[in-house]
Amino acid sequence: MNFSTESLVFDPQIIRRFDVNGPRYTSYPTADRFVEAFDSEAARLWLGKRNIGGISRPLSLYFHIPFCNTICYYCACNKIITKDHGRSAKYLKYLGRELALQSATLEGQDGAHEVIQLHWGGGTPTFLSHDEMRQLMAETKKHFKLLDGGEYSIEVDPRKVDAATVRLLGELGFNRMSVGVQDFDERVQAAINRVQSEAETFDVVKAARGSGFESISIDLIYGLPHQTVMGFNRTLERVLAMDPDRLSIYNYAHMPSLFKPQRRIAEEHLPSPDAKLQILALAIRKLTEAGYVFIGMDHFAKPDDELAVAQRQGRLHRNFQGYSTHADCDMLSFGISSISKVGPTYSQNVKTLDEYYDRLDAHLLPVFRGIELTADDILRRSIIQALMCHFELSIESIESAHLIDFNTYFAAELDDMKEMEAAGLLRIEPDWITVLPPGRMLVRVISMVFDRYLRADRERKRYSKVI
Repeated sequence: MNFSTESLVFDPQIIRRFDVNGPRYTSYPTADRFVEAFDSEAARLWLGKRNIGGISRPLSLYFHIPFCNTICYYCACNKIITKDHGRSAKYLKYLGRELALQSATLEGQDGAHEVIQLHWGGGTPTFLSHDEMRQLMAETKKHFKLLDGGEYSIEVDPRKVDAATVRLLGELGFNRMSVGVQDFDERVQAAINRVQSEAETFDVVKAARGSGFESISIDLIYGLPHQTVMGFNRTLERVLAMDPDRLSIYNYAHMPSLFKPQRRIAEEHLPSPDAKLQILALAIRKLTEAGYVFIGMDHFAKPDDELAVAQRQGRLHRNFQGYSTHADCDMLSFGISSISKVGPTYSQNVKTLDEYYDRLDAHLLPVFRGIELTADDILRRSIIQALMCHFELSIESIESAHLIDFNTYFAAELDDMKEMEAAGLLRIEPDWITVLPPGRMLVRVISMVFDRYLRADRERKRYSKVI
């Protein structure tokens, strides 16, 4: 299959017709389907049997650093606004306890502490002081072995980082960086309470290149207050001048009933649905012309970037950090609200600091909900992964891996897809389902057809619009 951006078709009429509310599928089943019956003890049991059958997958580690100095009004993350480093010092102490607990549960498993991927997210990971960063990495290395050649990434707020901090991150072993920009338009920045100059952003990117970072990603958001096609065009030109390896262009989901900071954004200042589509169309055209490959959903990468290479080779994967090149990892996650994936299970940590500290004081994994996947969940997850990552599905490989007759098992789903096939979003053949160029922007909608939980309740108000 040819994955060049030339095979991506942006059709506003098709998008308007099929744009519905739906999940992002960083997991299947999605986190809102997790149950509290899957608790700390269940998570501990599955950690203890990671290498049943003699197979021990390499690990991916995720650390949630929830602290931010200031609040960005668009943000829907689990964060804590503070300038008090006493709070982060205490949090790091408890992260150390959670590291020790999870690590101890893995004892006796061959290669069980080998890590190929690590990510610090937030919040703002660069809220941490230099000493705190050193402390967290040292604590991690005390319990786990970070393998040579791994992917070690961090989310960076350029307003809180100087060249010395970037050098330190490189020394600590980070080799990938995600830089938050959102938009360079000053009016937009004021409306979202994130004033950030082009110069300070460029300085961070330049420092990262000088410190040996192998991949630099820049995050943008479309649909923010006061955004226009012309204004976003200027932002894209400035960002492309920085020559990032990857770009993420996220849809702003205005859901003030769920996320209180968004109540400070006036709805009348948001671009209309048509204007949002025009901004997205512009972004796709600009990035295509600049040579970036459409990876899927909201991600673009240079043709020689690992994500693009992994997609061409059929190795691309999705997890809670988005697209990934390591499909065979178990993910251990640390800190409030973080989600782990171990074998056929997901588990999520408690969401508040008090609950987190209480659980760890009692020497319990701070898990409050999770799920053990059924055979049907695993089957559907493999289908959604294939569609989201590769835009095609081998029916034969699904049948042989899961011992089903596809046409019988998914008769209702195939019937539901006829409208999409008639509209040119996909092609259904005896051995393949292929997402066609006009359907690639809507791959979430196509994937939703195979979501058994959505089919059962049809309740989609909990999700944001796909586009």
